[in-house]
Amino acid sequence: MSRIGRAPITIPPEVEVKISETNVVTVKGPKGTLQQPIDAQIAIEIENAVLCVSRPTDAPRHRSMHGLSRTLINNMIVGVTDGFKKELEISGVGYRATMEGSKLVMNLGYSHQVIIEAIQGISIDVPAPNKITISGMDKQAVGQFAADIRKKRPPEPYMGKGIRYAGEVVRRKEGKTGAK
Repeated sequence: MSRIGRAPITIPPEVEVKISETNVVTVKGPKGTLQQPIDAQIAIEIENAVLCVSRPTDAPRHRSMHGLSRTLINNMIVGVTDGFKKELEISGVGYRATMEGSKLVMNLGYSHQVIIEAIQGISIDVPAPNKITISGMDKQAVGQFAADIRKKRPPEPYMGKGIRYAGEVVRRKEGKTGAK
């Protein structure tokens, strides 16, 4: 059995979980509502505010979907109660970010400003000119949005300039040496 898949999920009292006949799980909580279709062959049962996920056989497809299904449901429950957050750091001379309405405006060393529009369900906060915080209830959307921002100027290994995740270590390379 999958160690992740067989772990039960405790449903908090403020969260409401519904499972449709087509195995679409709907989770409603204080921060909003999330929906996720789950593989039809994976069984989902709720008893006494505890959700359990099980698989019919040990076939490779069922084994792979077992842990994935449990993790997706758990992430939805965490998302509607606490939410998810990604922090980015900008390093480089003259590199900075500001918020103008719902748009994130960044100076990243290009001849133009990089402007990113906030998407629905995601909130962007700029507590300092070199820090960006992305938060929301959908873990996948928060991670993807943070990756899209980081892609605008990934950290480079020689000077270390660019956008990186908070706590990310960029392996530095030695530059060229004069050959004499």
